[in-house]
Amino acid sequence: MKAASLKLIKTELDLLHPEKVKEICLQLIKFRKENKELLSYLLFDSIDEQAYIKDVKFEIDELFKDVNKSNLYLAKKTIRKILRIANKQIKYSGAKQTEIEILIYFCKGLKKSGVPLKISTALGNIYYRQIIKIKKTVATLHEDLQYDYSEEIKSL
Repeated sequence: MKAASLKLIKTELDLLHPEKVKEICLQLIKFRKENKELLSYLLFDSIDEQAYIKDVKFEIDELFKDVNKSNLYLAKKTIRKILRIANKQIKYSGAKQTEIEILIYFCKGLKKSGVPLKISTALGNIYYRQIIKIKKTVATLHEDLQYDYSEEIKSL
C-alpha cells in the first residue's frame, strides 16, 4: 500500500468534521509510542519550551546515572541509548535552540560521567560528532545567539 502525499492528506483533513479528526488522532496514538509522545509534546510541552528542555535534561541526568563505567562496551551501549532518546526529543521540538541546548547538555554529561573518551575510539567519535552537529546548528542561528553558544562550545 502506498501512502498518500502530504498535500492530499492535508486537504482531506480540512474537509473532515472535527470529531472525525479527533477520532483519527486517537487511532494514530494507539499504534506507535512515538506518535503518542509527539502528540503529548504538541499538546502540552510546546507551550513552554524551557520547561520541556529542563525535563529532557533531567531525563538525561537520570540515564547517565545508569552508565556502567567499568565496562566500555556496556557504557557505549548506554550512551548510544541516551543519545537516541535525546535526538528523539529534539526531533519532536524541531527548534534549533532546543537542539543546541540538549546536545550541549549531553556532551557535558558525557564528559562528567567519567567514561574514558580517549581510550574508546567509538565513544570519542560519538562525542566529537555531537560537537560537529552543534557547530553546524549554531551556524544557522542569529549572530548574537551564535556568540552565546560559541562560548559554551569552547568549554566542551
